[in-house]
Amino acid sequence: MDKSKIYLSSPHMGEEELLNVQEAFATNWISPAGPFIPQFEHDLATYCGTKGAAVVQSGTAAIHLALRLLDIQQGDLILCQSFTFIGSSNPILYEKATPVFIDSEAATWNMCPQALEEAIVDLEKKGKRPKAIIVVHLYGMPAKMNEIMAIANRYNIPVIEDAAEALGSYIDGKACGSFGDFGILSFNGNKIITTSGGGALLSDNIDALQKARFLATQAKENTPHYEHLEMGYNYRMSNIAAAIGVGQLKVLDKRVAARRANHDFYFELLSDIKGIQFLEEPTGYFSNRWLSCITIDPLITGVSREDLRLALEKENIESRPLWKPMHMQPLFESCDYYGTDFSEKLFQDGICLPSGSNLTPQEKERISSQLKVVFSC
Repeated sequence: MDKSKIYLSSPHMGEEELLNVQEAFATNWISPAGPFIPQFEHDLATYCGTKGAAVVQSGTAAIHLALRLLDIQQGDLILCQSFTFIGSSNPILYEKATPVFIDSEAATWNMCPQALEEAIVDLEKKGKRPKAIIVVHLYGMPAKMNEIMAIANRYNIPVIEDAAEALGSYIDGKACGSFGDFGILSFNGNKIITTSGGGALLSDNIDALQKARFLATQAKENTPHYEHLEMGYNYRMSNIAAAIGVGQLKVLDKRVAARRANHDFYFELLSDIKGIQFLEEPTGYFSNRWLSCITIDPLITGVSREDLRLALEKENIESRPLWKPMHMQPLFESCDYYGTDFSEKLFQDGICLPSGSNLTPQEKERISSQLKVVFSC
């Protein structure tokens, strides 16, 4: 039996991407400049419903630039979702600011509005005013943005919206990445579309986006020689990467449909098993289902998420535990945390199943067979 590797989420290329790259080579635009960069920025802003976009090397770079644009300083407090990838919180440390972590809630697995407001009230009682909020749309599921934005507006705190995993997701027709002061996208190799590596900053603030491009180009002043008045970064995206992105964005809706079909495949197979739970879409929510995830209660199923992960690994099928919360990470052990143990339970019992938009019927059959063995169904 074929036991070639089944990946959790592998790149899925179309046809136009290669044609665009060939055009970039033929015209010699192979640097961090060229016509595909503004085209990709325009196409992203149009798709997401923002006034503009600035493409950069990674989603992490985009978050860092957003913090610079908000003038975050050493010692400033940044409220950040705990249940997420470390790329959401590491840029806080780049500016020597201090993260304060917020728990998730059950409906979306994202930032809990109640815990967020509790943190703001408590910190302000202590004379500590938070300078920004970083909320994340995990696994493609939109966070409770209406509630979170209402809280942010009430306390006049800017919002950085990490939609790295949620391109193609929306709430009541409004795209993830378009709610906050700044939205963040990622085009890493495992994302729903990829430029091999890359990211974008979304905003309705055109001046801020222009400043982001300036900072991402080593903060070089507009002089014939190299003149620098402030610190910048080498965060530019290449024209080659943008050429791939232009082609990838054209097939995004197809990739979303395939990912959602993967979720339906797992739901049909496993949803009737007691002790297994899926994350459902709240009313008005649309998830791109970037990764299909379940939680497993080992007291009911007799199987832990680690039992399942190892059983799949034995068959050369990749899966992954849900994110380990940032407040549990040794790097952030001294940081404040507001909430309960909900995100800790998600890490303990949750697992991401293979979710690539290029999964073949044969690969799904291999996955299905192993899941049936593990859960005796």
